[in-house]
Amino acid sequence: MARLSSSRALASGDSMRLSLRTVRNQDEDFLFRLYASTRQEEMSAWGWNAAQQHGFLRMQFRAQRQGYAADYAGADHQVILADDEPVGRLMVHRTEKEVRLVDIAVLSEYRNRGLGAALIRDLMAECQASRKPLRLQVAKGNRAARLYERLGFLQTGEDEIYYHMWWNLAH
Repeated sequence: MARLSSSRALASGDSMRLSLRTVRNQDEDFLFRLYASTRQEEMSAWGWNAAQQHGFLRMQFRAQRQGYAADYAGADHQVILADDEPVGRLMVHRTEKEVRLVDIAVLSEYRNRGLGAALIRDLMAECQASRKPLRLQVAKGNRAARLYERLGFLQTGEDEIYYHMWWNLAH
């Protein structure tokens, strides 16, 4: 996909050059660190020591990767770069009928700067041009749900773990 490469003024007032590149084998450590950062609040509440947390997170990280590979074969899996530094990842699965935002994650020190919103708006523009809906699911309790709602996503359903959401130009 690597469609994005531009300097942007973000919500924090920062101006960063954002770009995307395909995930490479040498990104494994970064992707694990990113994954662990998304689970930090949850992990700290459990009272586990560092070794227990690390082992659990490694297992969950591998399970997530295997699940994504099985469910979204052929998805674009990219590293988000801000001024050429890896700061997150974006996984998007495109079909004839829809675009699915499988996963977006940003390191904690880069959150709340408008980076995720900028990337999602780019996907929305792509969907508008291709006249396809943009779908995603977000874990219940995840703060990102508020971002998706602000961007115009509507909840289409839910299960025990996730809210299912979509954005469509027609709604």
